[in-house]
Formats: sequence, C-alpha cells, structure tokens
Amino acid sequence: MFLTPFQKRDTRNVSEAELQQLVDENRKIYSEFFDPDYLNSIIHNICKFFDKHYFRVRFIGFDERLERNNPERPLIYASNHSGMAFPWDAMMFGAGFLRMNDFDMKKSVRGLAAPMLSQTKLMQPYLIDDLWKRSGGVDATTLNFETMMSYQGSDLLIYPEGVPGIGKGFNKKYKLQRFSTSFIRMSIKYKTDVIPVSTVNAEYINPFSYNLEFISKAVNKVGMPFLPLGLSLLLVPLQPWSFYMAFPANLTYVRGARIKPYEMVDKPFEQLTREDLNEVAEKVKDKMQQELDAAVEKYGKRPYNWGEFFKNTLSNPSKWPYIFPWGWPLMFLEHERQWKKGNGKPLKMQFGCFSWIGWLFKNPRAIWFFIPIIGWIPIVLRSMRN
Repeated sequence: MFLTPFQKRDTRNVSEAELQQLVDENRKIYSEFFDPDYLNSIIHNICKFFDKHYFRVRFIGFDERLERNNPERPLIYASNHSGMAFPWDAMMFGAGFLRMNDFDMKKSVRGLAAPMLSQTKLMQPYLIDDLWKRSGGVDATTLNFETMMSYQGSDLLIYPEGVPGIGKGFNKKYKLQRFSTSFIRMSIKYKTDVIPVSTVNAEYINPFSYNLEFISKAVNKVGMPFLPLGLSLLLVPLQPWSFYMAFPANLTYVRGARIKPYEMVDKPFEQLTREDLNEVAEKVKDKMQQELDAAVEKYGKRPYNWGEFFKNTLSNPSKWPYIFPWGWPLMFLEHERQWKKGNGKPLKMQFGCFSWIGWLFKNPRAIWFFIPIIGWIPIVLRSMRN
C-alpha cells in the first residue's frame, strides 16, 4: 500500500491535550470501514488462490513472532515500494502475514495507505467500493497515524518512500528513495521499534516500466499516483483488465533486524528539529538499503521462477480461467456479489473449469473489462461517481 506525505491537519504544532482530544475523536477509524470477516473471506477465496497458483509467496525470517517492545504501542513494519505497479505486493504481504498467524489480527498488520488509493474508485481493484478500507487499510494522514499509534488491534505497515517510491521506475527498482520522517517521529515519540521488510521481486509485477514527471502530474489530477510507461501500457486501452494486471513475480518478503530510532537521538523528543529527524531517517534508510541489497542478491536472481510457475500451472488445468490476470475481474466481482448476497456470512467460492460462464452472466459489469477501448467509457464514468 502507498504511503504519501501526510495530508490534512498537521498535528505537530498542537498541545498534547489538544492532540489527545483529536485522537479520541478520531478513534472511529479503527472500525469505521474495517470488516475482519470480509478481509478473511478475501484471503480465503482470492489471496490464498493467488499465493498458491501465481505469486508463490515466500516469507523469510518470519518464523518467530516479534513481541512489541512497548506493549502500549504497535510495532511499525516498514518496506520498500515495488515501483510502477498496482499494490499486489502489499495485499499479498498483509494476507500472508495474517495467514501465518492463524488469522489473529493482533498478531498481524494494518496498512497506512495513500488517501488517493481509497478515494479514487479506479484505484480500487475492479471498482469494488471501499475494498482497501474494508480490508483494514487506513488513510495516511498525520492525525490517522497518531491515532493508530494507540491501536491495540494489530501492528502497522508503512511504505516510507511514499509517492517517489511508487513512481521510481524500473531503472531504480531497488534504490530506496528519500524516506518520510513521519514514522521516525512516531517511533521516537512512542519508543516503539521499526521492523524493516525487504520486498524482493515485486518490481517484476510490472517490469521495464518507467516514469515521466510531467505525465505523472497530469494523471495525479484524476487520482492516479503515476502512469507506468512500458510495454504493458500498450495493452491497457485494448483490454481494460490489464490496468490491474501483474506478472507472476515470485514475491519474497525478508524480515530484517529491529531498528530503534529512539536510541539514535541524544535529546528529548520535544527538542528534535526536522534536521534531526531527517538525519535519523537517513540512517534508517541506509540500514534498510543494506538489508535490501543482501536480500536481492540472495532471493532476486530468479524473479519469476518460470519452471515452478509452469509446472504448477500445467498441473492445474481446471484453474486456468482464473490463474491469469484476465480472470481476476470475475473472481473479485463474483466474490463481492456472493458476499453481499450472503449478508457477510462465510463463503467458499468454487473454481470449476466452467464456473466463469455463470459468473459472467451474474456480473455483467465484468464485460467492461474485456471490451477494447469502448469498455473504458463505463469504467471511467463509474470511477467518477461519488
């Protein structure tokens, strides 16, 4: 998920009493949209399928669950961005982390995400309303970050490179961009540890795509953080489903050593200047860059592992209509339809070889994603609806 420079009210210059009042009033974000049952259903029916048949996710160094060093404050997991790609890597990390911990949210993470990710319908997978927030995402604003630092329901996940990390282009795929100081400030203030995560191979979700600043500024106006310029872009007008597509990168997450930013300063938090915070952020970035380089060297030599992928695919012919990205719109939309029809009761989707035919009739909106050029008209119109 995307973390941008925090927006809305800046809480750094208010008194502690005023801040506490703002936080108390803002605690609604804990559960306002979040539906743990919906998240579990998405994981069981979609993310688990993607993991097994497509991304083949690997978690390295996560065998032992980390306890909070400050029991009252969440740990801050921080990862590098997969540039120029839809955030499948963040979705698969959160889903896999929760599965590893037997669906106990207190042992998992919730992500702070760029507001444009939830505010722009086009950035919701296949235009499904509030999917990110219903799955636990929280808009990355200053006040929301402060509020989540009192959250007891899980730890937090951020991507401190922000928008520059999203749009850094394939030529800078493993070069960390300048870090936001917000998570450094929170770690120091609340004396909670930062847990670095090196995300490897996610840059190959949309490989060989690059960024031109003037084009990114133009698409920002319609709520997109960037427009990836590469071969995959040529397919987008012809097949709208390809806007969300991903190549079968062998996603690998490597947990690094705890970092304690609050031990990197020699003055009280209240006396820290922006320069002090920037200096600590740079030290943390250097540590994470070293670990990322080592992780890429060890786990990034076969970003797709084609042999494993094709062996898996050929042994599951009945799953072919759903394994590849052109089947994903139907999967998501059918899950949404069944979820609403069952009023949020647990469901188990059946991936029969010809199930997609019935799904298509039950979800006529899915047809938009397969109509060249003209299909974009209803997609854009729907994405612009309030």
